[in-house]
Amino acid sequence: KQDKTRGVRHWQEAAMKGHVFCRHNLGVAEFDNGNHELAVQHWMISAKVGFQRSLNGIKEMFVKGHATKAQYAEALRGFGDAAEEMKSYQREEAKRVGV
Repeated sequence: KQDKTRGVRHWQEAAMKGHVFCRHNLGVAEFDNGNHELAVQHWMISAKVGFQRSLNGIKEMFVKGHATKAQYAEALRGFGDAAEEMKSYQREEAKRVGV
C-alpha cells in the first residue's frame, strides 16, 4: 500500500513537471479507483499534447458512458492540434526517404 501511494506521489510530481506518460498513468490509477471524472481530466491533459493512449482512454470512457461527447470532441481537437504542431518538412522528408 505504501509503495503504491509513494509511486502515485512520484507520478504526480513528474506530471506537474510535464511528463506526459506519468499524467496518463495518473488517469489509469484514477480510473481503476472508480474516479472517472478525474481520470478524464488527466487523460484530457495528456491527449492534448499528443498522447494517443490517453485519447483512446477517453474514447473508451465515452463509449461506456463515463465521458461526455463534448469531452471526447475536445480531446480529439487537442490531439489533432498537437499532431499538427509536430509536423515539419524535415520529418515528412525523413518518412518519405525511409529514415
